[in-house]
Amino acid sequence: MSNIKDTILREVQAWESVTIAPHRFGGTEFQVNGREIGHLHGDYQADIPFTAKIRKELIESGKASPHHIYPNSGWISYYIHGAEDIPLLLELLRMNYERLAKRRLEINSEELAASGKSI
Repeated sequence: MSNIKDTILREVQAWESVTIAPHRFGGTEFQVNGREIGHLHGDYQADIPFTAKIRKELIESGKASPHHIYPNSGWISYYIHGAEDIPLLLELLRMNYERLAKRRLEINSEELAASGKSI
């Protein structure tokens, strides 16, 4: 395993409730609460699913590229050229992690409120 991939795996697996497994199309997938945060293809590319609005902002800002297969979807591709690209990739993965983890917290809070239970 490369230093780039090792560094990314070490960081992301330390985030609360993250699971790591093989991705169905190859590579390594990161999930939180059963939702995909993104996945790595070796140490050269990551694909991350965002909303269409966030995807547009990331591409316009130059932080990401359109997805290599589905350029008009909410997915982005991030190309890793060297260790200097790791911090931005981790920022993008963290951004999606927080979006997905927050969504789950909101659902749990709504379910709890609807049940009439308290914490």
